[in-house]
Amino acid sequence: MKKNFLSILWILLQCIWCTPQNLIGLVLHLIHRKNGYYHFRGAIVTAWKHEGCTSLGAFIFMEQSCLHHERLLVHEYGHTVQNAVLGWLYPLVIVIPSMLWYHLPMCQHYRKRKQFSYYRFYTEKWANAWGEKVCKMPSVR
Repeated sequence: MKKNFLSILWILLQCIWCTPQNLIGLVLHLIHRKNGYYHFRGAIVTAWKHEGCTSLGAFIFMEQSCLHHERLLVHEYGHTVQNAVLGWLYPLVIVIPSMLWYHLPMCQHYRKRKQFSYYRFYTEKWANAWGEKVCKMPSVR
């Protein structure tokens, strides 16, 4: 009974609080589902041919070569939890800063010069923490 209630609550949360990200995630899933997908803890994990991984609402997108990388999946699931907590604020608080941290040459040079891991940034540390807490499994470090 409790598990059913939590599943229903999760679906309602995704449909109401996380609508923009889930709509974009659904469209991307429909485009890439031919590459393979599976379900993980209420999320849909979809393979895509792009570099890197991302999470939008209840949709996780992973490079085909990383599709079954368990620690990376736990990290991306942590982003799914962040999404549920932040709702409409998720793109501003997590997605944009994370993309800049990953893609901007200035940030890439900074990480290399300081020998900082990509996962040291607040968006990524927080995703690791949430993923590990919810999944009870280790994440990437």
